[in-house]
Amino acid sequence: MSEIVLDIKNLCVDFNTENGLVRAVDHLNFSIPKGRTVGLVGESGSGKSVTSLAIMGLLPTPRKFVNGEIFFKGEDLLQKSESQMRSIRGNKIAMIFQEPMTSLNPVFNVGSQVAESLQIHLKLTRKQAWQRAIELLDQVGLPQPAQKAKAYPHELSGGQKQRVMIAMAMSCEPELLICDEPTTALDVTIQKQVLDLMLDLQQKYQMSMLFITHDLGVVADLADQVVVMYKSKMVESGQSQQVFQKPTHPYSKGLIACRPQLGKNPERLLTVSDFMDEEGNEKKIDLSQVQVFERTAYNEKDDPSEVLLKVQSLKTYFPVKAGFFKRTVDHIKAVDDVSFELKKGRTLGLVGESGCGKTTLGRTILRLIEPTAGAVYFKGQDVAKMPAEQLRRARAQMQIIFQDPYSSLNPRHNIQTILTEPMEIHSIGANSKERRERSAYLLEKVGLSGAQLNRYPHEFSGGQRQRICIARALTLNPDFIVCDESVSALDVSVQAQVLNLLLDLQKEFGLTYIFISHDLSVVNFISDEVAVMRNGQIVEKRSAIEIYQNPQHAYTQKLLSAIPEGKSFISA
Repeated sequence: MSEIVLDIKNLCVDFNTENGLVRAVDHLNFSIPKGRTVGLVGESGSGKSVTSLAIMGLLPTPRKFVNGEIFFKGEDLLQKSESQMRSIRGNKIAMIFQEPMTSLNPVFNVGSQVAESLQIHLKLTRKQAWQRAIELLDQVGLPQPAQKAKAYPHELSGGQKQRVMIAMAMSCEPELLICDEPTTALDVTIQKQVLDLMLDLQQKYQMSMLFITHDLGVVADLADQVVVMYKSKMVESGQSQQVFQKPTHPYSKGLIACRPQLGKNPERLLTVSDFMDEEGNEKKIDLSQVQVFERTAYNEKDDPSEVLLKVQSLKTYFPVKAGFFKRTVDHIKAVDDVSFELKKGRTLGLVGESGCGKTTLGRTILRLIEPTAGAVYFKGQDVAKMPAEQLRRARAQMQIIFQDPYSSLNPRHNIQTILTEPMEIHSIGANSKERRERSAYLLEKVGLSGAQLNRYPHEFSGGQRQRICIARALTLNPDFIVCDESVSALDVSVQAQVLNLLLDLQKEFGLTYIFISHDLSVVNFISDEVAVMRNGQIVEKRSAIEIYQNPQHAYTQKLLSAIPEGKSFISA
């Protein structure tokens, strides 16, 4: 029998809040054998991340109460002092955190941050640690690792920052690696590279892994065992294939069914609420009631809708400066001669690898980044030439949901202020009471409670913060929304609710979306058309169904082939 590296027994974690004690983890039991991987899945707020922080000894004090036992190689981590935990963290147990922007120090370059743990734990010299840091950045697929090591976090894309976090966690070759949504911000090709790298390192060093993710395809491919959590409790556990093919708990069935699948094009996604009620009782599924049926391929030529957005020869170049006088010696062509039309009430999916220009294109269209050349016509008016006051008024109709929910919410404001401030600026709502009521209504729309308006961003999980960002984008009744990885931080159950919500809002208000994502199955579900970007250019643009069934460009074929194979046996 394999040695047990981590053994959790009757773990309970309570937090002291204004409303009394809140139980985040309730009598959790599972173990991880040496060289094995356990996947921890469940909805946002179910206790997954709290469990990982309890193992690492990183729960905030004094507002927490922990009971139970967490044995690491036979020693109870809950009985360790802080100095003892410091020698274990990063060395014997490492963790990849969910949000790289808040986990990386903005005042140090990324190379020095990776090298720091090598110097502390492995006692390498500064030069040795720097060279090893470059090797690690190269292993996790960071382009030009020697140059990127000198870059600061704000100079990297979301996916690149996550790769730095993975390199940092793996630097000391830990015995246990805790991965909290480690591939959420990565496109499928890099995700495949990283997962292959993790599996290689696991086999080489017989490393154990606790893998927390909402991507069931990844869990199915990677994990030996699966633990399903719901409302702080474990509701199901077992061998990976057994749980996915024959789930016994209605919550597990709901999680598996609500994942969008390539090759299937339903009008709506099933959600957990279709399988169980709020008390956790199983419901009998009636597909006719939930209206899950196949869509037909979208044909732009047959669509009589008016063109809402027209992009013509759009270019966004960033200068590369060098020398003492910082002269411009070259340009990075983030968006390079892009043209397309988007009709009212339709969705254009934008996919491509990290750094291909997706986010830059979305922000340039809204003029959050000034274009180098070209034109963007919104309702017939060129956004690129609008004066400041006209642009400010137009932005009420053009909104964006940013990729990183934590950095895009003001930590000093509560949710009520975050949602009502845009309405005050654009004179929406007769008074503060009306604006508060609309804020509560929008929170309910995105699956949160209106009673949570007085809470602050740090009191919500990553997925809950993203839902708040979506509610904020809806406050001004926009016509057009750029969704920049707007569901990448969400668990599949919440993701299905939000995707259905976006489609409902689109039908109700005639919204038009540009949906940016690295997840092709999500893009395939929500989009009418899909544009594939590479090196700042659109290399293929056709209906979502045609892109999946018959990809023409070699790069599109590469993206599709990198999708985790586990999705093929995940079915309701």
